[in-house]
Amino acid sequence: MKRARYPIVATLILAGAATLAGAAEPAAERTMIDRGRYIARIAGCNDCHTPNYATTGGAVPEQQWLTGDRLGWRGPWGTTYPSNLRLALSRLSEDEWVHNARTLSYRPPMPWFALRDMDETDLRAFYRFVRALGPAGEPAPAWLPPGAQAQGMAVVFPSAGPH
Repeated sequence: MKRARYPIVATLILAGAATLAGAAEPAAERTMIDRGRYIARIAGCNDCHTPNYATTGGAVPEQQWLTGDRLGWRGPWGTTYPSNLRLALSRLSEDEWVHNARTLSYRPPMPWFALRDMDETDLRAFYRFVRALGPAGEPAPAWLPPGAQAQGMAVVFPSAGPH
């Protein structure tokens, strides 16, 4: 009878350890998602990629964050629109996102060079936060070449030249 107890005790200990290990994983993921939320705030991602974020002092519900904007940014490069990051990142793996952040250049005013300087853990945290929000919204308008008239409002940048 005593021998039969040991396998039961061992099974209970292993089950408890597995439960604790499983609980640690969601806590670590939650920490990464929270870090990604923080990065979205402090890196200014919402300023362009969330409609009305900058004009309301950040008073936009989180479920509306990072859905892109129809406000154009016009300069010598043409007119660009802040992409819907929730749709864009839903089509990329985490590794693809990190690779793109490290290698791609984007049209102004996107500070792509800041992505290159960002710590890889922070890039991964941002990705996980955006993925946790889930896909939402519509794709942003396509880039327009120089001289093409933007539909709607656009912020106009002066041409670069001697100061």
